[in-house]
Amino acid sequence: MSQQAKRPLNALQKAINKEVSVRLKMDLEYRGKMSNVDPYMNVILVDATEYNGGNPSANYGKVVIRGNNVLFIKISSSFQI
Repeated sequence: MSQQAKRPLNALQKAINKEVSVRLKMDLEYRGKMSNVDPYMNVILVDATEYNGGNPSANYGKVVIRGNNVLFIKISSSFQI
């Protein structure tokens, strides 16, 4: 059985306008709708919420996250707090 290689950037580009969770290296997490992503994995979230230690700490209209700070991005249709 042949398995095709998955490309993270392609998966992220297909997830534009979907809810995502972005975990940063400094142990912060942002959840919101991904409005754009570029080849460096810089991400723009709208209606974003910042989580610190699993607890919401701030709400933002738009957040730009630099790709070199990203630990992982989780694509999801809904989140539970």
